[in-house]
Amino acid sequence: MKNKPLLLLIACLLCSVFALAKNPPGTCSKNDPDMSGNVIHAESGKPIKDVSITAYNISKKEKVVISDNNGNFSLTDLKPGTYKFVFEKDGFKKVIREKVVLKSSEAYMLNVTMAEDDMMFDLMPSPLRLTGVQ
Repeated sequence: MKNKPLLLLIACLLCSVFALAKNPPGTCSKNDPDMSGNVIHAESGKPIKDVSITAYNISKKEKVVISDNNGNFSLTDLKPGTYKFVFEKDGFKKVIREKVVLKSSEAYMLNVTMAEDDMMFDLMPSPLRLTGVQ
C-alpha cells in the first residue's frame, strides 16, 4: 500500500513525458488554431460580432469564418504560406492585412480594429430640373 503514491507519481510523470514528446513546447498541436484574434470597434473599443474574415492564399480563397459575440475568431488547418486576410461587415470599412506569413509550427495572433463607414448618402434634389413638355 505504501507504493500506491509512488506508482501514481510515476504514472503522472510518464504521461507528462509522452505529452511533451508529442507536442514539444513552442509548437502547436493539431487542434490549435493556425490563426486567431479579435475584432474591436475603433472608437468604442468594444468587440464586433458577425465580422466575416476571409483567408486568401495566392489569390485563392482558403477559408471564411465569422467572429463570435466577443469579436473572437480562429482559422484552423491553414496550409503554411503567405496569406491575405479580409475583414468585412456592413456599416464598417473593410480591413485588409496582406503578406501575413504562417508557418506550420507556429500559431499566429491577429487583432484588428474596424472603423465605421461614414459613407452616408443624403438624398438631395437634382441640379437638373425636369420640366414637362408643352
